[in-house]
Amino acid sequence: MGPLRSLVSMELKGVSAIVTGGASGIGAASVRLLAKGGAKVVIADLDRQQEVGEALAKEVGGAFCAVDVTNTEDIINAVEMAKSMGPLRVLVNSAGIGWAQRTIGKDGSYDSAANIEAFKKVIAINLVGTFDAIRIAATAMSQTEPLEDGERGAIVNIASVAAFDGQIGQNAYSASKGGVVGMTLPIARDLSASGIRVNTVAPGLIDTPIYGQGDQSEAFKSQLQKGVLFPQKLGKPEQLASMVLECVTNSYMNAETIRVDGGIRMPPK
Repeated sequence: MGPLRSLVSMELKGVSAIVTGGASGIGAASVRLLAKGGAKVVIADLDRQQEVGEALAKEVGGAFCAVDVTNTEDIINAVEMAKSMGPLRVLVNSAGIGWAQRTIGKDGSYDSAANIEAFKKVIAINLVGTFDAIRIAATAMSQTEPLEDGERGAIVNIASVAAFDGQIGQNAYSASKGGVVGMTLPIARDLSASGIRVNTVAPGLIDTPIYGQGDQSEAFKSQLQKGVLFPQKLGKPEQLASMVLECVTNSYMNAETIRVDGGIRMPPK
């Protein structure tokens, strides 16, 4: 790292980081970039992701920790694992699920209205789980020795453009991601006293395994990308991870939500 960069960037070498949902997609791409920068990364993901998570951990010299973000004890385990690898200074909240359902059913019965338990589940994982990871990891960060200018750590949340222009059926998903966007500023204000920065990245349409494989999948993705201004294609996880890394390392980046979406504005459906 050159002298100019060292004045504006948080050094990753020797620190530990946690990436929830880190075994795949944007999370995995973030893991690789953080590790490339010198961080020891804990890949925090569901136990069913253990095989792929451990393979990634071996690749980057990190560790896998089975974490369900709706379970506080799991989050604490990941934080303690990270602390054993170096001072915890980075948290990336990438764990999340999607769900689509109309608000009311076609037959007009109460039973056919949107599944409220599904709505609660999306909120529990995407919003409450994100905040739980923040409050636990930030507590650990607050106990670390401050860096130059008093900085102790950086948190980056992954939201979605659905927080701003959600489509029909995205009620739960948009509400959860809108909540993440909405809490970014107050948490950043709160944690500023401890020298911890908080930012949120809102991805657009990203080419991840969620779309499946094969000709039908490719045709579907081809249709989706027509709404992107430029470049007219789906984003790559690495392009999102690059912004995550910038939010982590740029010491003047704070309390902001950044869309990374190729300029797309999602239509109603």
